[in-house]
Formats: sequence, C-alpha cells, structure tokens
Amino acid sequence: MTAEQPELHAPSASRAKRAVLLAAILGSSIVFVDATVVNVALPAIQRDLGGGLAAQQWVVDAYLLTLGSLILIGGSLGDLFGRVRVFALGVAAFGVASALCAAAPDPTTLIVFRGVQGVAGALLTPSSLAVITGLYSGAERGAAIGTWTAWSGISTVAGPLLGGWLIGAWSWRVIFLLNVPVALVTLAIVLLAVPRDGGATERPRIDVAGAAMCALGLGGLVFGFIEQPRLGWRDPAVPGAIAGGAALLALFVVYEARAEQPMLPLQLFRKRNFSVTNVETLAVYGGLSAWGFFLALFLQQLAGYSPFRAGLATLPVTIGLFLLSRVAGRLSARHGPRWFMAAGPLLAAASVLALVRLPTRLDYWTELLPALVVFALGLSLTVAPLTATVLADAGADDAGIASGVNNAVARVAGLVAIAAVGIASASGNHLSAHGFHVAMLVTAGLFAAGGAIGAAGIRNPRRGANGGDRDLA
Repeated sequence: MTAEQPELHAPSASRAKRAVLLAAILGSSIVFVDATVVNVALPAIQRDLGGGLAAQQWVVDAYLLTLGSLILIGGSLGDLFGRVRVFALGVAAFGVASALCAAAPDPTTLIVFRGVQGVAGALLTPSSLAVITGLYSGAERGAAIGTWTAWSGISTVAGPLLGGWLIGAWSWRVIFLLNVPVALVTLAIVLLAVPRDGGATERPRIDVAGAAMCALGLGGLVFGFIEQPRLGWRDPAVPGAIAGGAALLALFVVYEARAEQPMLPLQLFRKRNFSVTNVETLAVYGGLSAWGFFLALFLQQLAGYSPFRAGLATLPVTIGLFLLSRVAGRLSARHGPRWFMAAGPLLAAASVLALVRLPTRLDYWTELLPALVVFALGLSLTVAPLTATVLADAGADDAGIASGVNNAVARVAGLVAIAAVGIASASGNHLSAHGFHVAMLVTAGLFAAGGAIGAAGIRNPRRGANGGDRDLA
C-alpha cells in the first residue's frame, strides 16, 4: 500500500514544507492540549453544569476513549483517501465539536461532544505526522519530526496552565472556543499552501470490526470502573460491563491476529524492545494521566487554588520537560535507553509518593514544588528514550505504524487509569483528601511498575566496531 506524493521543486518545495510543518503542529496541538486542559476546568464545569466525580471522569475519558480506540483507523483512512484530505477533515470536525462543547447546556451533552472531539482527533493526529513524513526526507525528516514531537509534548504539559488562565479570565467554555480560530487558521494553511496528495494506489480494507471491538471493549471497562462507586458491585451493570469489555478486548486480539489487514499489526510485538516499551507506556502514561487529573482536582477543590494558580503550580514540570527532554534523548542514544527508562519512572514514583501525605493547607514552596521538580526530572528521563526505542526497534519501514500504536497505547493507558484509580480513591461524589492520597499511592505504584519493566525488559543496543548498532544486550 503506497500513497501518491506530490512532486515539488524549490523554492515551492521549501514553502510547502514549512506550511506542512506549521499546519501539522497547529492541528495536532489542539488535540494534545485538549487531552490535559480540561483537567483544570473540571471544578468550574461542575459548578456550572452540575454532576459529580463520575461526570468529571467521563468528560476526560469520553475524549480519550474515542481518540485511543480509533487513532489507528484514522491512520488507515489517511492512507486510503489522502493524508492531507483526512487531516483537513479532522481539523474541521475538531473545530465544530469544540464549538459544540463550548455551548453544552448539561454534562451529558458535553460528554457526547467530547467523544466527537476524540473521533476528530483520531483523524487528524496520525495524518499530521504522515503529511510530514510524506514531504520531508532524510535528515530533514528527522528534524521535522523532532520539532513536531517537541511541540506536541509542550502542548500536552502546557494545557493546564493555558486552561487555568482562560478559565480565571473568562470561562471554562473559552478553552473549547479557542480551538475554533486555531482550526480555521490551520485549514487556511492547508487549503492555500499545502500540496494535495493522492490516496493509496492499492485500496486497503478498513478494519471496521476491529475498531468496533476495541472501542466497545474499552467502553465497557471504563463504564464499569467509573460507575462502580455510584452503582456498587451488586448492580449487574458494573461487573457485566467490565466482564463484557474484557471479553471484547480478548476477542479483538484474536481477531487482529487472524485479520488480513489488521488495524493493530501484532507481529510488531514480536520485537522485544517494542513490546516491552509499550507495556511500560501503559504504566507510565497511565500514571501521568491519573497524576494530572487528581492533582488538578485536589488543588482546586481541596487546597482552594484558582484555576490559573492550579495551572501555574505545575509549570515546573513543563519547564523541566522543555529543558531536559532533548538532553535525555541524546544521552540515551549514546548510552542506551535501558537505565533511563528505569530510573525516570522510579524518580517519578518517588515524587508522587511525596504527595501521599500532602495537606489541604499546603505550603507550595516546601511541600509541592520539590516533588514537582523531581517529577519533571523523572518524566524527562523517560519520554524521549521511550519514544525513540519504539521507533528504533520497529525499524524505518514500520516507524509510522509503530508510532501510531504507541500513541494509541498511551491514550488508552490514560483512559483506563483515570477510571480505575477513581475506584480506589472514591469516597462519595466528590474527591476527598483521603481519596486523593489513595489515588497518589496507586499512581506511584504505576510509575514504579514502569521503572521495573524498563529495568528488567529493555535491552540496550551493542555498538559494533564501526560504532553502529550490532545487536541487543
């Protein structure tokens, strides 16, 4: 399966490349920002629309559910109908869904359109990276992907700060309305400056059955986890949803192993580092999502922080990632990723453990900031080596699908972690101090598990006499 690429000549090629990179960064940034910006908006949304902790979890998880379960299908649709066309469709749909989220009159409507946002994000995210790889080549491609990755990371961790400022200055609805002009600018760049590409020369089958099983299976698990504190284990809907979801996910794996053109190519998991890294991704990104969700609620609902102050409180993590990720990436490329992927999550676990006894009347400078600095260091040591290991072990030919799989795993990890950790921390319809402390204990366990997986499972490449990677040790 190959997609036709446009033929370009300098200087038009140079302009087109810049336009593609700018459009890809702008389009994907609204997807990554919306994965985290909502965390600081949840208390304001609850005050305005009503709903308890379960509704807050659904506002986050409806987005992650559709994004995580459909992102691989989004990549296939880009290959089939043209990456630029699918990217533009995803951007337009995201803008419309964002406007509808901003106008939501009740929690149910907001949750529904958050799910639509996730569908749109599943279209534009893989296509944004694919249009870069289709137009750039060689060292330029590596630099462009690095720029896209850096801005994606910054967008993700800067979301709470941006959201806090917007909510404090105006309203929680503005965090969704802001996506509309960004989407319009992105569409203008695509229409005016980005060259069209063709669809696939071979017409692949879209794995609709696999996508449906994945989405329904994850939906069943998440429904059971989120609704259990409200309904209880005796309500047959809770164990039924969890058991049904688990069964569908098991059936999904069996189906994908036999499918002619699966959305999840299981043969990639025969490669040791790829497989281990994705298992570590489940633990690390599950911990990261739970950390961001529950810390944002704690700071506003229990510590009395304003939305902006809550977003500002986590700024050291953003700064740390910005300053240290490239350094960690270079060092892990030189010395191997194993101990970075072990030490990073363990440092993050230690920092989260420090929050287990965090008081509601806290001193930010002595009780929270030190933990955030250590957390930033741990996360910086982990993220770049983890991504590089996934791509390196998959090989150049499978780098695109490998990146998509790892992205989907990260989204699914956050989706399930927020729902599952919610069971452990539940003590009524609102987060309590005890519930937050339990959530941090479970989150620390996720990071510690990620570090143990990295230490035990990752193999560093051995260097041959010519300095190249020879085999794994």
